[in-house]
Parts: sequence; structure tokens; C-alpha cells
Amino acid sequence: MSDDQLTAQPYRLEHRDPLRCAVGESPVWRASQRALYWVDIPAQAIVRYELTRARRTRWTLPERVGCIAFDAVGTVLAALETGLFAVELGEVETEGQSANHENANEHIGTATIRRLARVEHDAECMRFNDGRCDRQGRFWAGTMVQDATQPHPAGKLYRYGAQTGLSAPIVAGLCTQNGLAWSPDGRTMYLSDSHTSSRLIWAFDYDVDDGLPTNRRVFADLHDYAGRPDGAAIDADGCYWTCANDAGLLLRFTPDGRLDRKLALPAAKPSMCAFGGDGLDTLFVTTICPNPVGEHDGYVFALHPGVRGLPEPEFGGTL
Repeated sequence: MSDDQLTAQPYRLEHRDPLRCAVGESPVWRASQRALYWVDIPAQAIVRYELTRARRTRWTLPERVGCIAFDAVGTVLAALETGLFAVELGEVETEGQSANHENANEHIGTATIRRLARVEHDAECMRFNDGRCDRQGRFWAGTMVQDATQPHPAGKLYRYGAQTGLSAPIVAGLCTQNGLAWSPDGRTMYLSDSHTSSRLIWAFDYDVDDGLPTNRRVFADLHDYAGRPDGAAIDADGCYWTCANDAGLLLRFTPDGRLDRKLALPAAKPSMCAFGGDGLDTLFVTTICPNPVGEHDGYVFALHPGVRGLPEPEFGGTL
């Protein structure tokens, strides 16, 4: 396929709702609910949008939340500032109206959290950032220094298992950890560093039995393209979709590292993408609000890129 820019007609997920995220991240499709979940990091919130009812619900947590996954019974595994937590999302308690628009309602739920593992950071003001489960149900997430104005490679990548708990750091020396994804057969792991000083995506050989990545090599260098590599998703063809932050683009790389699609978005800072919808043929994209904020920044977008994704793996254990 040509790497010329294609058109996939992205549209806002919530057509009439003006609520936007400061830093939207970690979209996760839950087929059983026909709902998309995501997080707003500075707001310390998990957000759900139910497509059937066109209804949004928000749960506020005590710390900034970087990423989430689910176990089989619907408990959330959330990576916050100080560690990993199990989060029970309670029933809607009250209904409030958005301060941004008198007709936009947001339901407020209650969250009960329980710490699973604490992380001792190497620097001040750190938190977890990007994360998800591998094909075997192990949860992976990485840390970063929250002030990204200067490169600070204190970030590390961790693995968490139901039986093994939190690992020692598997990968270190990261400024802004991002881009975790696995090939359809689970034998290739992808990881990126989206800091302006790096802008690299790596591939690893992945031992599906032991959960260990080896043979790290550069998969794509975004100095050769527009934007910085943020969150990512794998499609059913094994191609890697990365959000080109600052460029308002989605870039699709083939398994051999060749760019073959480039899709434009109305927001400048796409942050992470995930496949969902009834046929896993919808690509959902969270975005970030820059300063100054543009008309479409901070919203969640959906588009149909002409390929299907894979089901998001659940955590392999009960939280």
C-alpha cells in the first residue's frame, strides 16, 4: 500500500458532548457492554462511554491514572502514581451536568481501590504511563517523570502477574515509556519512547512462556517521519498503529517496519488507539489538549480504517 495520506473520516465518539480530556489515554473496548473505557490522567479519572445508551460515566481515583486493563469479572487493574491497584467500579451514585454545556450530562460512579503492588521510583514526581496485558494475560506498564520538558531517563518497564506479583524492572532508561503492543502470535513485543529526545519504537523477541523480551532492535525511528510515537495498537494483519503525537496522524507500520498508511486526525496530539466496535473494525483514538487548545483537542475519535483489530487481552487472574 502507498504511504500517501489516506482518508478514513474520523468522527467524535460523543457527538453532542463537549466534555474533553486534558490527557486522554488507554482506550479499552469492552464488548460485553458495548462500551469504551479510557482515562484522563490529570483528572485522576476513568471514563466509560456506552455506545448503546450514548451515556458517559466517570470514576475519580486518588492518584493520576496512566493506564488500565480488566480481568475476566470486570475488575480494573490500574497503574497510578505509586503502584498498581485493583479498582471496583461501583454503580452510578449521582448525575451531574457538565460545567461546559448545560445539556451535557455526566454520570458519576463510585470507585473502591485496593493496592496490589507499590513501586519505588528513582526520581521525584513520577507515575505510570502506558500499559496493557500481553496475549497470556500478564500486565505490563512503564513509568516516567511527569515533567517531560527535559529528558530524564528514570522510567522503567514492569511486568505484573497474578502468581508472580510485580517484577523487577525489565527495561530501564526510558524517558516517556509508551507504545506497548504484541504481535498476533504474541512472539514480538513492541515498546516506544515518545520523548522528543528519543522518538524510537523498538521490537523485541518475546518468550510467551516466561514473559521475557530479548533481542531489542529499532523497529521505527520517528525522526524519519512526523510526530512522536505515543500509544499503539496491533491489527489482525500484525501491523502496528502508532499515534504520531504533535503531528495529528496515525501511522501504520507493517511487521517489517515499513510505513504503509498515514491517517489524519482533527486533533494535533493523538495519544493512544485501540480497536473495538461490534466487528473490531473501529479504531478509537484518545487525544490530549495542548496549549492553546484547538477545537477538536481532548476528544475521543473513532474511524474505520478498513482493517480489523484483535480482542484486548484480559488480565490472567482474579484481582
